[in-house]
Amino acid sequence: MANLPYMEKHRGFPGRLPGTDFQFVLRRANKDGATKLTERVRYPDRRPADKRADAGFMLALWQHFGDEPFVRGNLDAGRLSWLFGREVVPAEDPFDPESYEAMLQIDVDVASRNFPEVFEQ
Repeated sequence: MANLPYMEKHRGFPGRLPGTDFQFVLRRANKDGATKLTERVRYPDRRPADKRADAGFMLALWQHFGDEPFVRGNLDAGRLSWLFGREVVPAEDPFDPESYEAMLQIDVDVASRNFPEVFEQ
């Protein structure tokens, strides 16, 4: 097996949204490096299942990390990208969107406005 880049695994973090195929974490690092995080546009007409996946992932992030900075590690880039630049922001400068070691943080003000159900619990 090739030498894979280092990727911290977040023990105890849910692997996916329960009862669905919406993935939250990776099993192993990509041999070519981390997929770049990009800010994806969330259009209002997205499917309800996609909206539930966003809310479920936000809940998992909040329960696991709270308002503390966290390393990207094995969190799924696609799922992170739906929140990146709004609810989840870089926690370091400079920020490398293609690093498993990049530090992120929940912007609690934005996240609580966009996902009030997560923060009302």
